[in-house]
Amino acid sequence: MLRLPSFRYLEPRTLKEALRWKSESGPESMYVAGGTDLYPNMKRRHQEPKVVISLARIRALRPKGRSRKAASGLTLAPMMTLTELVESEGIRESYPVLARAAELISTPILRNMGTLGGNLCLDTRCNYYNQSYEWRKAINFCLKKDGAICWVAPSSPRCWAVNSSDLAPVMVAIGADFLLVGPEGERTVAAADFYQNDGIDYLSKHPGEILAEIRVPPRDGWEATYWKLRRRGSFDFPVLGVAAWVRWEEQKVAEARIVLGAVASQPQPVPEAAAAIIGSRLDDEAIEEAALAAFRPSKPMDNTDFGLAWRKEMTRQFVRGALKELRSKLVE
Repeated sequence: MLRLPSFRYLEPRTLKEALRWKSESGPESMYVAGGTDLYPNMKRRHQEPKVVISLARIRALRPKGRSRKAASGLTLAPMMTLTELVESEGIRESYPVLARAAELISTPILRNMGTLGGNLCLDTRCNYYNQSYEWRKAINFCLKKDGAICWVAPSSPRCWAVNSSDLAPVMVAIGADFLLVGPEGERTVAAADFYQNDGIDYLSKHPGEILAEIRVPPRDGWEATYWKLRRRGSFDFPVLGVAAWVRWEEQKVAEARIVLGAVASQPQPVPEAAAAIIGSRLDDEAIEEAALAAFRPSKPMDNTDFGLAWRKEMTRQFVRGALKELRSKLVE
């Protein structure tokens, strides 16, 4: 049985208190939201904080304090549970892509604990990293934790663990912004700039900062969808995620974004695929061109499930399917 190591647990009631305790606790401390990612990682000794600072009792981070509609869009609370995101009638009506992506995460029980902010800040994953301590020790560990080699690409100087968040590629695709609060004050970061293509240094968020708000732009003629590939129909992390966003003008695509998830250490935009459908009515020819454009740069590595060639082909299939779904919404 895997057991949690000993640690000190703190429950601040305000953002100011949380920031102060994090500063006082130093680099051996970590924030925790729902804990569905951090605590299993601690059991496997991936992350070993001596102090865990819970965000659960900070009212400013809860839905009642932070979730609101505005003329400029929607502001979401990071401590909103995934279940709350799925079951919110307002979100399902106005931003169905968010509810859809959240509904595909894990299982109902874990969605009751897991949070929006936690999923957006999810640790990167890899076949060689997400194993027990004994398993990792047998291969002399890996670059991401305790070792010196990335076993996915042994000659590479960087870690190739992948971003496996379902909501991250969606937020990048729809152009969301994140409000970060830290010791130096507040700053707003675009979702696309929040993630970095490095399996170890995967967030631009500083360790002392807290994700305080998620700001979603208004629905101004755009539609979006999310498709997820995984081995089983529930529980599993994505092996591939496809977030597709289009803005319509006179029944033609005026703007587009296609973002791949679980293929790199950050959500991966494919601008060539998006360019292929701009100006079109999402006819079959434009969709096929976009699917091929997404297929070409897709280079799966030995860091998640399934065979590499099959995963590459699924990029083409899922981009095609997502765009056909968006076309059907236009017809409706």
